[in-house]
Amino acid sequence: MNIIETQDLVKRFGDLTAVNGVSLSVAPGEVFGFLGPNGAGKTTTINMLCTLVRPTSGKAWINGYEVTANQKQVRRSIGLTFQDPSLDVQLTGAENMEFHAAIYDVPRLDSRVRIEQLLRMVELWDRRGDLVRNYSGGMRRRLEIARGLLHHPRVLFLDEPTLGLDPQTREHIWSYIMNLRKEEGVTIFLTTHYMDEAEHCDRIAIIDHGRIVALDTPSNLKALVRGDIIEVRSTNEEETVRQIEARYGVAVTRENGRISLETANG
Repeated sequence: MNIIETQDLVKRFGDLTAVNGVSLSVAPGEVFGFLGPNGAGKTTTINMLCTLVRPTSGKAWINGYEVTANQKQVRRSIGLTFQDPSLDVQLTGAENMEFHAAIYDVPRLDSRVRIEQLLRMVELWDRRGDLVRNYSGGMRRRLEIARGLLHHPRVLFLDEPTLGLDPQTREHIWSYIMNLRKEEGVTIFLTTHYMDEAEHCDRIAIIDHGRIVALDTPSNLKALVRGDIIEVRSTNEEETVRQIEARYGVAVTRENGRISLETANG
């Protein structure tokens, strides 16, 4: 049984169709990427799946619960990290976690153990007593991810989890995300518009103008493109071209001191 299922999901805002007939399925434990440019419909789709926005038409199920008929059960089944910051910066990291535990009725004794476990996992246990306003952007993202896992959700939704972070911090966030599946067994559904981040996913759905235009593994999606383009600069252009053509039997083009060739696998 799929943990996420949508069937012809549509959302209109007046004359604007933000999501236009999205159908997809996600298996338990999968890291599923939703890739597309800004305004493509990624966040609106997540908002419908998380019961924050009601679909205009179509159906969606999370953990076997239909998102409009069983909103309470769906919300119990999911964790969500928003695109925009949602922490209380006047509270400490631990207090943010405790507040979330209270909202989800996590028993106090259980929440203490769970909070320590998660804060250690994202390497924030030593900073648990610091006000969040003194956290870096990467630390806040890690705290939001930990908070979303507090009530043992079956699915964790991450909306642009590394937006606005520097490359090194983005890489660290991804190491935490990929560790979640191993340690928590959680299904991860994330949106991004970074092509390199999509490589981490088991499968990717590419959405544009509200429609899914492609859905497959990263390697299969890349195989649909004509091929890899390799560019070479050389101090001996003539000899380099001769050797490439002799060794690989491919056509070479030259422009502005660059040698370029196309191949199926770079």
